[in-house]
Amino acid sequence: MKNPLVAACVLAAGMLLSCRKTDAPVNSVTAGPSAPTAPVSSSDIDTAAAYSRDIYLWYNQIPTNFSSSNYADLSAMMTGLRAFSTEPGFSGAADRWSFAVPKTQWNAVATGSAGDFGLQVFFRSASDLRVKLVEPESPAGRAGVRRGWQIVKINGSDNISTSNTNFVVQNVFQSSTTSFTFKKPDNSLVTLSLNAGNYRERPLLFDAVIQQGGRKIGYFVFNAFMGDTSAVYNQFESMFSRFSAAGINDLVVDLRYNGGGYVTMQEKLANYIAPGSANGGMMMKQQFNDRNNRYNETTNFNKRGSLNLPRVIFIVSRSTASASELLINNLKPWMDVVLVGPSKTHGKPVGYFPIPVKDWYIFPVSFRTVNKNGQGSYFDGLPVNATVADGLDKDWGDVTESSLQAALSYSINGTFSMAGRTEESLAATAAANNPEVQRGNQSLDKNSSFKGMVDTRGMRK
Repeated sequence: MKNPLVAACVLAAGMLLSCRKTDAPVNSVTAGPSAPTAPVSSSDIDTAAAYSRDIYLWYNQIPTNFSSSNYADLSAMMTGLRAFSTEPGFSGAADRWSFAVPKTQWNAVATGSAGDFGLQVFFRSASDLRVKLVEPESPAGRAGVRRGWQIVKINGSDNISTSNTNFVVQNVFQSSTTSFTFKKPDNSLVTLSLNAGNYRERPLLFDAVIQQGGRKIGYFVFNAFMGDTSAVYNQFESMFSRFSAAGINDLVVDLRYNGGGYVTMQEKLANYIAPGSANGGMMMKQQFNDRNNRYNETTNFNKRGSLNLPRVIFIVSRSTASASELLINNLKPWMDVVLVGPSKTHGKPVGYFPIPVKDWYIFPVSFRTVNKNGQGSYFDGLPVNATVADGLDKDWGDVTESSLQAALSYSINGTFSMAGRTEESLAATAAANNPEVQRGNQSLDKNSSFKGMVDTRGMRK
């Protein structure tokens, strides 16, 4: 540690897990619709500013007249800090993520514990709201709600469109009780009254071995590098053992809504996916600012499992961020990496660790990451090899879902030309690219998707 004060901070942060929802205002980082806040004093804000002047990746861009007294609380101060993050080749402030959150809120979401409906939604078109995912153990999951269902009424109102996004946000993410009328794929309607409740999030949402075109393709949906690490690591081991036993020829990893989380969980997953030739080779390097570059650290691959494939196909979107992008970037020098999905990724090649300040944690961006080839400045996102619609009308594992169909086609035929290019899919892609739809989905994504790369090990040595 560089000094005893920061050492105490990182040690106190010790075993915290990942989080979510940090692109949203801090009051969205909650364990439910009415999580408590925490008091803050001017001295707390001064302390956070002092840490930032030392730890912030772009500390030397903070002006000398930057005054913490201009901010009402830690959240506002950390948001204000973002403006001082000029990055070569990137227009505007590079930092969109430094934040602060009350400990009570962080600790709940950090452990993968939530207290909401367990329902995430996206607009397929300006007036077509779909369930994009459901947490299996949540109130929505226990009620049988599935990805792809259309929401036609909320609390009896059918005024559901991108022009009324605030209404959707309030009732899906900020309410304790909401009535939903869903249209299922068979066009039948069901009305369910959901009550927010506590549940354990399950990052690994779906996995299967898909047999098509004479090939066996392993496929899994991974929604966050967070939660109960022991449980997730056990799932990794079981899943990759099944893939190896099945003799899969290719691997498709669905990260389209994965906003990131634990750096260490990313390392674990990378070690299962990487080919045997990567074992012992450089996975990534963490780089701190020049005041703290003695804490830069290189991580090497430690191959796990017997899977040894030359290629991996990722399904991604604008919601794919941080630790997810880190995984993709770290594998690129070692194997053929193919990206498919509705858009390029979010663009977050930097991370942070939790620093306690009284009843809060602050997260100033503190390090960047690069892969074996020194690549890592993807602030504009990682581009896809093929742009294909997000099949919001289909459940996980449906081989006709546009993005999965495209990935399978590439695995079988080496081409995207016949996949995800139906008239219906092209119409869905056009609708999703409508600026009004994009704005609506950005608002929904801010309230449902974490964008973060968290290393709770902090600054070691």
